[in-house]
Amino acid sequence: MPHDYIPLHNRSQRDMSYSSSFVHKFLKQLQHHQQQNPAATRWHLPSYDATDEVDQQVIISRSSPHSFQLGTGASIFTSTLIPAIVSARCEVIFVTCFWAPSKTLSAITDALVKLADHRRHLPNPHDTEPLTVRICFSSRSVFQKLLHPQSRDGYTYSPAEWQKKLGLPDPALLDEAGIRLQVKSLFFLPFSVMHPKFVIIDRQRAFIPSCNVSWEPWLEGCVEITGDAVASLLSFYALTWEKHVDFRKPLPTTHDSRTSELQGQLLDPQHLIFVPSSAHHLVLPPASSAPLPTLVLPSSHHQNPQFRFLPWQPAAKPPATPLNVAMLELFEQARQSIYLQTPNLTCEPVIAALLDALKRGVHVTIVTGRNMMLLEQLVTAGTTTSWCIRSLVRRFRKLRTHAAHDLESGDPGLGHLRISYFHPRSAAKPGKRGRQARAANDAQIQDPEEEEPVHTHLKLTIVDGEFTVLGSGNMDRASWYTSQELGVLFHDAAFAESVREGVDLVLDQRLSLVFDSLYS
Repeated sequence: MPHDYIPLHNRSQRDMSYSSSFVHKFLKQLQHHQQQNPAATRWHLPSYDATDEVDQQVIISRSSPHSFQLGTGASIFTSTLIPAIVSARCEVIFVTCFWAPSKTLSAITDALVKLADHRRHLPNPHDTEPLTVRICFSSRSVFQKLLHPQSRDGYTYSPAEWQKKLGLPDPALLDEAGIRLQVKSLFFLPFSVMHPKFVIIDRQRAFIPSCNVSWEPWLEGCVEITGDAVASLLSFYALTWEKHVDFRKPLPTTHDSRTSELQGQLLDPQHLIFVPSSAHHLVLPPASSAPLPTLVLPSSHHQNPQFRFLPWQPAAKPPATPLNVAMLELFEQARQSIYLQTPNLTCEPVIAALLDALKRGVHVTIVTGRNMMLLEQLVTAGTTTSWCIRSLVRRFRKLRTHAAHDLESGDPGLGHLRISYFHPRSAAKPGKRGRQARAANDAQIQDPEEEEPVHTHLKLTIVDGEFTVLGSGNMDRASWYTSQELGVLFHDAAFAESVREGVDLVLDQRLSLVFDSLYS
């Protein structure tokens, strides 16, 4: 583990017992798996040693969530992420997975052009700190992935390629304004995309969205945080993308008088492009007297997908990454409820863990997509979400045939299973929800300027109403076996409640019930 790149200069001391027994059980499981197969861990990108106290401090952290924004990818970028980027004083780290021509890319380019023009016309432009913008992504086309260098150093795009290949502004325009842009990509054949998405502003605040720079109008989410967890994200970034840069060195400091002056010179976000969405909704979490217990959970990519081609072969165990181990431990410790929202559900260990939870009497709610990225599902998982949902329901019904005997034996009985598919609100048949709800729905359908999400791309898990996991990881085989992922776990009941309430509000009239064990 190259500890030199872990930015611990601004970390506070923390109590390892702050987050109940879950952290201890999670660490014990992670250490057990790493001791069983130490060679595999050395190849992880990034690699963490669960027995090392310094590495533990990177994973076990604290944060203060400031907002949770729902909407389409374009609406979240234009309302939240791009305004944050243009507000940066010294540095922007912008990591995403997919990069494609889209409303989002047009808005990013427009913002950089306007920011450059704004900086050139400041009263003392030569006294303004240079702004470093680091853009990192994994995929922009099939051919780009097939021809991509397989080195961990990735591919760095030259300024001559920015406009034609990436749709970014003229390098000379940016350079004249003191904007130092760097663009890099990482991808490993056959399926190992770098799937995390996050934005870090001046190493002080971070945004973890679910959306890519892409054209799809999908339902997405984005949480904004400050606190020690930002340093953990910066460490994850350094170990993956910039191993040769020492991020321990603090950014230049600015005196209070100069800071006030700079604040007055920021580009007005009202001058930027905004893409509205009928699903746009801002959640402001309840104020907390102290930062929330937070786990920053990386999951390394793996080039071996561990396929099992024969029907009688059991599913391979997923790689024991911090994210995978934490999710399975959450499912195992669940005592009351599991809420799962994921674009796809094709990971057999997840399905098996949900069935085990149901057998313990835990209520399980699943929101997913019916026909999202079907070809990708077949290639990376050999199955589809709809097939896996049908299999899950069959297995649940089989369990239910033994429920009466289990009750006599003292078992708590099966939990309640509810599964829904996401659909655009305009495709829903209006229900009897009252005159006001129907009027609001009609207004949204009739507004051609607002994007209506056609699929859900939000990755959200809430366990027992107190553990909330957001990030890039899906509950599909690709995320669990081959892609690099990043999850952030918050341990706070009030935060979980606020997120769930916001999601439920946006999902109103956008769900089709597939199965409900209370009625089926």
